[in-house]
Amino acid sequence: MKELRKEIELYNATTEKEKLDKEVILNYMDSHKDCLTREDKIAHFTTSAWIINKDKTKVLMIYHNIYDSWAWVGGHADGDSDLLHVIKKEIEEETGITKLKQLYDGIYGLNIVTVEAHKKRGKQVNAHLHFDIEYLFEADENDKLRIKEDENSNVGWIPLNEVNNYTSEEKMKPIYQHLTDKISIINK
Repeated sequence: MKELRKEIELYNATTEKEKLDKEVILNYMDSHKDCLTREDKIAHFTTSAWIINKDKTKVLMIYHNIYDSWAWVGGHADGDSDLLHVIKKEIEEETGITKLKQLYDGIYGLNIVTVEAHKKRGKQVNAHLHFDIEYLFEADENDKLRIKEDENSNVGWIPLNEVNNYTSEEKMKPIYQHLTDKISIINK
């Protein structure tokens, strides 16, 4: 967990929200040793990917069954502090994509995301927080996609300028917009 903490410390938060989220995450890590697992029922680490096409005009998203919305690709750390490794595994599992180019060295975004109480595979899950660490990748939009039916009912390339028309989760719209806006900054 030391390496993950170091990565988060080095992350250059670009908004007030990210600065506050970064501070809360670092403080929580120091006092909650189970935050890499779902055993921590208050908050735990997840990782997500903003996967864009070569033209930087589309993002690869999944239709998430629990949230009933188009969403980024992601998953729980489940004890693994190498979140880059975790997200690459999640991308392959959820979309079928195996050929990725990481466009930004290190963490691309960092957010605390609220999760409402819900049922997963028939079991009640309490409301909690995700300490989400995001990475930026490029993939070929012509590569074959696949659906992970126990979690997703669709996977597809969404025009970047229309992402917020596809997602029904209001809390995610500013996060997705921020990740999209940052693409132009890293291309300079």
